[in-house]
Amino acid sequence: MRFVHNLSVYSIHHPKAMTLVMVAVTVVLALLALLPSVWPETFSRLHPVAVDTDPENMLSHDEAVRIFHNEMKELLNLHDMIVVGVVNEEHPEGVFTPETLGNIQELTEFALTLRGETIGQDDPNAGVVEIDVIAPSLVDNIEQGGLGVVRFDWLMPRPPESAKEALAVRDRAMNIPFLNGTMVSEDGQALALYLPITSKDLSYQIYQQLLGKIETLEGAEKYYITGLPVAEDTFGVEMFKQMAISAPMAMVVIFLLLLYFFRKLHLILSPMVVALVSVICTMGLLVISGNTIHIMSSMIPIFIMPIAVLDSVHILSDFFDRYQKSRNRKKTITEVMDHLSAPMLFTSLTSAAGFASLALTPIPPVQVFGIFISIGVLLAWLLTITFIPAFIMMLPEASFANFGVVKREGEAEEAPKGLTKAMLALGHFTQQRTKLILVAASLLLLLAVYGINQIQINDNPTRWFKSNHPIRVSDRVLNDHFGGTYMAYFALRSPVSELTVQEESAALHARLQEWQAAEPEDREALHTAVATFEAELETQTDAAADRIALLDSLTAYVEDQIDAAVADEDFYAWEDLGFFLDAERQQREIIKQPEVLRYLEDLQQALLETGAVGKSNSIADIVKTVHRELFEGDPAEMRIPDSTQAVAQTLMTYESSHRPHDLYHFVTPDYTETSIWVQLTSGDNKDMSQVVEAMDAYIAENPPPMGLEPDWFGLTYINVIWQERMVSGMLQAFMGSFLVVLLMMTLLFRSGLWGLISMIPLTLTIALIYGMIGLMGKDYDMPVAVLSSLTLGLAIDFAIHFLVRTRELYAIDGTWKKAYVHAFGEPARAIARNVIIIAVGFTPLLLAPLLPYVTVGFFLASILLISGLATLVLLPAIIKYLEPLLFPQTRACSILCQCGTCILTSVAAVALVAINIHQFLTIGWTWLTYISLVVLPILFVGCYLMSRREQCKNPSQGTD
Repeated sequence: MRFVHNLSVYSIHHPKAMTLVMVAVTVVLALLALLPSVWPETFSRLHPVAVDTDPENMLSHDEAVRIFHNEMKELLNLHDMIVVGVVNEEHPEGVFTPETLGNIQELTEFALTLRGETIGQDDPNAGVVEIDVIAPSLVDNIEQGGLGVVRFDWLMPRPPESAKEALAVRDRAMNIPFLNGTMVSEDGQALALYLPITSKDLSYQIYQQLLGKIETLEGAEKYYITGLPVAEDTFGVEMFKQMAISAPMAMVVIFLLLLYFFRKLHLILSPMVVALVSVICTMGLLVISGNTIHIMSSMIPIFIMPIAVLDSVHILSDFFDRYQKSRNRKKTITEVMDHLSAPMLFTSLTSAAGFASLALTPIPPVQVFGIFISIGVLLAWLLTITFIPAFIMMLPEASFANFGVVKREGEAEEAPKGLTKAMLALGHFTQQRTKLILVAASLLLLLAVYGINQIQINDNPTRWFKSNHPIRVSDRVLNDHFGGTYMAYFALRSPVSELTVQEESAALHARLQEWQAAEPEDREALHTAVATFEAELETQTDAAADRIALLDSLTAYVEDQIDAAVADEDFYAWEDLGFFLDAERQQREIIKQPEVLRYLEDLQQALLETGAVGKSNSIADIVKTVHRELFEGDPAEMRIPDSTQAVAQTLMTYESSHRPHDLYHFVTPDYTETSIWVQLTSGDNKDMSQVVEAMDAYIAENPPPMGLEPDWFGLTYINVIWQERMVSGMLQAFMGSFLVVLLMMTLLFRSGLWGLISMIPLTLTIALIYGMIGLMGKDYDMPVAVLSSLTLGLAIDFAIHFLVRTRELYAIDGTWKKAYVHAFGEPARAIARNVIIIAVGFTPLLLAPLLPYVTVGFFLASILLISGLATLVLLPAIIKYLEPLLFPQTRACSILCQCGTCILTSVAAVALVAINIHQFLTIGWTWLTYISLVVLPILFVGCYLMSRREQCKNPSQGTD
């Protein structure tokens, strides 16, 4: 505590030196963060600014679900897609007119050029993946060409010249299950282009290029662009733009409110400087340490600014109230710092501890967010206790003329007015209507509990935009017309063989012997070929990496022997061995089995019955379509063939199309793994979760054939996983933070009862905030989850200031009846000014086009208002009722308080350890974990040392 006092005293006596140190450190950190981005080659050893707005990275790279997602994307050569919808709801034929289809063709050709330099990329292949684009001119029409013949022609080889040709394009597309409901809407009013891209972070550039091209097209149709990659990447870009707008606007409003309250333009610059420097230094440290600026960390400035301003306002408020008593700025600021240094340190320590505990969540960006907010809070505290006094001392004495609460000459006390009058009236109300306050608080708490039970956990990156945003509009329109623009994939995989290559070879040898025994004994050429083959099998077994490689090498060997055969007997013998190997291979190509394909059909029907899936596609659809056309388009033949050979024939036929590679987006070349493309009409996590739960139930009742193993992947599914991790992780982190703050409050006040009372505004604020969320029907999403940590940082601040000053005033006045009048003087006015300044100051966030910023603005104001009212209304009422226990005058009360403190501390400590152990076991140990293990004990020790001050040891203050 002496060290903190000395820092403030030094700043008061050496204001210029302290200011120069602050400026120098800020400039150095800013340069270290920016120079590597401006001159990367010169400063190659430093970390440049790195931005990552991909929600997928909310999960760590070694997360099992991400590993599987990336493996399947690579295995099936899948890419994230941008969906461009073309809609005409006015024309009788919808978009199927020569003019509109001509525009679609032009737009398609333009989209194919969006690669490399066109979108600002050095890699010429970066951008739209041309070979996989789904558009009328780039997909096949599958038609019968006579019995046993299928003809593959481009669906729209050129733009139609007549209305009849345009309608023929529609009819052909609707006859193909893969295109009907996916590329062409069932009502014929809309058509969609699917543009696969090499990387999600190119979505915004491609989106902007497409918008530019669309503006040049003439026609009655309307164009819409959507898809998760577009929504996520666009949000990332607009997020930083909004940060550059909203944060300065908030600071301007705060500045004007400070000017209104304190009426000295030059004086109120100091809180602005503290907030700005705190943000610059924190973000600079984040970049210098090599961390990327993610969705979470981009909001660090919004969180640090109100916390940084809070303590500054307390100082200015007390300085404003006291200055006219001595009209000596050095004496006044010294007195103010003596009174406020303790509560400011306490609030900073508790806020920092609360945020630092977020390092225990299983979400890497949240871990970074928590640690650096904690650093920012402590930086803001350090700047507040040093720069604010220094800044006041650097101002001319004359600038304080008429500053503060002025008393008229000859008057003992100025008549209360304005805020002073309001606070005194509020103080009287809390003492006269104590029961009413306690009953009202209890009823509000019950209402909050009911609201909390109504909370629905859900998120959707597309809904991060306001309802009138073009991406939200596109999302609604296209999902009304098509089977869905949100992609998820349901995979079925063959069980991994646990046999070694040698064991597989032995099994192959045994089956070969059985096959040979069934052949006539007089086929000497065959038996000779088998003997030669067995020798080769033994040789290849030692060299093969796995069973597939073994079969491939043996097949190549047999084909060479067939080509080299001279005698007919040898040719037929080796040909029969080739057939044997084909049968062996098909035995493992289980996706070709009719039983498996029919199971895929059943799964697709079960998916549609969930109500959240509008369309699905699988290899079964391809097989059925080709099978129908092999039988001259007979609708009755739109089915799975009865034999593996017939299935193989349909697939071989499809491989003669213009896009044979499309087959391998649904199945691996060895036909051991497949996936169903699932199109959801909503990107809400609750809908994806509903589908997953429905499929789990279906599979439990209808297990996959042949031991196939089901699993999910895709962006929509990934979003569900990280949201679940965030909700559970944030909940446990918040519980840990709550216990950390409770323990620190108990240490601070050296009393379990005081510790519990200090948590009441925080607890009521959290309950009412989340109760409000439930009653409003707002989803519990990422911004709301993060706001719980901000509640800890702000709500506890007012309670600490009020209770610390209350204890000091009680020591002077001796009774709460006398002390409350003074408590509703300077302390209450400072809290009220803070509530107004911060709550109103961040209202510009409500005008942001991005809903997370609106959410932060609304709930930030709510947190301030509720916690401020709880502190100024509920705490005084509780103190009145518990005065004998809070300020014990008898031995019985003292013993009761001591026992309660021991019990509370023990229970809270055990619960905190249990939660942290669970978190460590869940997420493992990271460097942020080690930081949290170092930071938290330091904060505890600091709080304990603070509590050892002489003021805290005085029994008359209620300590025990």
